[in-house]
Amino acid sequence: MIKWRAGEVTGIRRTWPGAAELDVRITDGDATSDDTRAAADEEGAEIREDIAPRTCRALAYTDLVGRPEVGDRVLLNTTALDMRLGTGGYAMVIALPDRLPPDPSPAPGHLVKARYTPLQTTVLGADEQDSPHHAALRDAEGIDGMPVVTADLHSALPAILAGIHHSRPEARVVYVMLDGGALPAAFSRSLADLRAAGLLAATVTVGQAFGGDLETVTVHTGLLAARHILGADIAIVAQGPGNLGTGTPWGFSGVSTGEAVNAAAVLGGHAVASLRVSEADARERHRGVSHHSITAYGRVALAPADVVVPQLPGAFGTRVRSEAAPLAERHLVVEVPIDGLKQALHDLPVRLSTMGRSLDADAAYFLTAAAAGRHAAGLLVPP
Repeated sequence: MIKWRAGEVTGIRRTWPGAAELDVRITDGDATSDDTRAAADEEGAEIREDIAPRTCRALAYTDLVGRPEVGDRVLLNTTALDMRLGTGGYAMVIALPDRLPPDPSPAPGHLVKARYTPLQTTVLGADEQDSPHHAALRDAEGIDGMPVVTADLHSALPAILAGIHHSRPEARVVYVMLDGGALPAAFSRSLADLRAAGLLAATVTVGQAFGGDLETVTVHTGLLAARHILGADIAIVAQGPGNLGTGTPWGFSGVSTGEAVNAAAVLGGHAVASLRVSEADARERHRGVSHHSITAYGRVALAPADVVVPQLPGAFGTRVRSEAAPLAERHLVVEVPIDGLKQALHDLPVRLSTMGRSLDADAAYFLTAAAAGRHAAGLLVPP
């Protein structure tokens, strides 16, 4: 169910390509206006706090709803906000009812993303018949041994890039964004910042995800597009910001990590598996090597990958090596040194955060992802 609210834009916090972060005063129409509240207070009436006037953060996807301005009336979805979610803790702008955006110019493309939802949007898929890239993807048979780094969480993306560029600063890296988390690529401020810094060449959004430089129907055509259209040396495959887990062995969106290994193998790529590792997660199932990685790589991935184990020091490093060891039954477990990687992580132009934890709070997580990037860079033919 959706929690609907009405509001008024009181401020524009910041904007980046495809998105605007707003301050919105929730009003719910006349029912909770200041005048109504004052009258109710005078009469001693009770005001429901869940619909009382308040200012909240809201996010508008400008390609979908238009560009809000201060004073605009907005319709909001406050479901995630009221659930106090971390990654998704915004009110989402559904419409500017008094100032609808103009109709888009006629353009090719019949690929519908977020299908059969109120905000379904039509894009031109790189793999559809009207695309100038259709023939290239129709005839492409593989990705020529391209390294494909797979990761459970979106927060691993900057760290993997740090590891790649620490070893091969000239490498052209393309992100293939799965639809297990946020569907709009614009939700990720990191993508905009990484692109502006020259660390990320482009993004391909696949499945129901949308808003990348290219759109494709499947992760397979996403990888083919990354290689043959965008000229990637390395692809990174992970879901968008936010993920879904249930605390059950199979009920988490990160199972797509194992499926991405299979896709890379089918297309003749070189899969590099980045482990989800934590020394600070309060949940035991994610301490050491997360059960997400053990399941995705140990049971979902049917094709072999290089599973990267960082050479972390001390007892925790020993624990990670021990927990990753059973994956050698199906994969090649590769130990990778981490010297210089922490500084590379500190030098990134984006804030590192995973489940609210910073680099200093959970260095093992980010160092593990950076080590996977370092290993992928080492697979490239020397320039």
